[in-house]
Amino acid sequence: MTAEVVTPYATRVLAANPGPMTLEGTNTWILRAPDASRVVVVDPGPMLEDHLRAVLDAVAPCTVETVLLTHGHFDHAEGAAWFASQANCPVRSVDPTFRIPTDHAHGLAEGDVIAADGLRIEVLPTPGHTLDSVCFWLPDDGSLLTGDTVLGRGTSVVAHPDGALGPYLESLESLRAFANSPAGVERLLPGHGPVIDDPGAVLTFYLEHRRERLDQVRAAVAAGHTTPEAIVAHVYAEVDPILWPAAERSVRAQLAYLTR
Repeated sequence: MTAEVVTPYATRVLAANPGPMTLEGTNTWILRAPDASRVVVVDPGPMLEDHLRAVLDAVAPCTVETVLLTHGHFDHAEGAAWFASQANCPVRSVDPTFRIPTDHAHGLAEGDVIAADGLRIEVLPTPGHTLDSVCFWLPDDGSLLTGDTVLGRGTSVVAHPDGALGPYLESLESLRAFANSPAGVERLLPGHGPVIDDPGAVLTFYLEHRRERLDQVRAAVAAGHTTPEAIVAHVYAEVDPILWPAAERSVRAQLAYLTR
């Protein structure tokens, strides 16, 4: 749980919750302009007190301006309320459930800008993995925080029924266009796994992978595999069975997309 300085603006503290879905664990990001005294913390992570205290230690002696959540899954958001109480700061999220205070002003929407002592963070809504998913753009750093929309290794799950494939494909298209624009996206800082230094290529791979899987699901249905369980066994045969429950959620999202 040692703090790792990744860029001049972003420091990572890795939570001790490794697993098939979380890879090495949840990346908690501490964002701070150089030499500033106020920081923003993104995704405090699960309710692991040792991890949350490590984030507090990494922040000190700075003041936490706010906590931001990329989405509400427990491995990103469960520890947010405890951390905010210790840091005496608000929590901002798309989902009102996690906001502290719970008023509308602490939501996150397209066009929102969070500023803290020279730090500028722009909110990019990216529904799909979950409907409340957002990314955070640091224009002065060239870094885009992607939560679970894009992982540092492998591909993300469309978490049906909370997630949806149509919005996810649109979000990936928007992110790829943004990454290939003159904005200057140098890297992706994901919610799990290593930093991505070739954003455009990875986003293209994500889109191609999703479309390939969608074609495979169409073919499986045409061949008579009509239940999610049967489709997973047919389409995801090369995937470790420990990941099949997650694959089933994606298949359900794919079936909903094909029958909408």
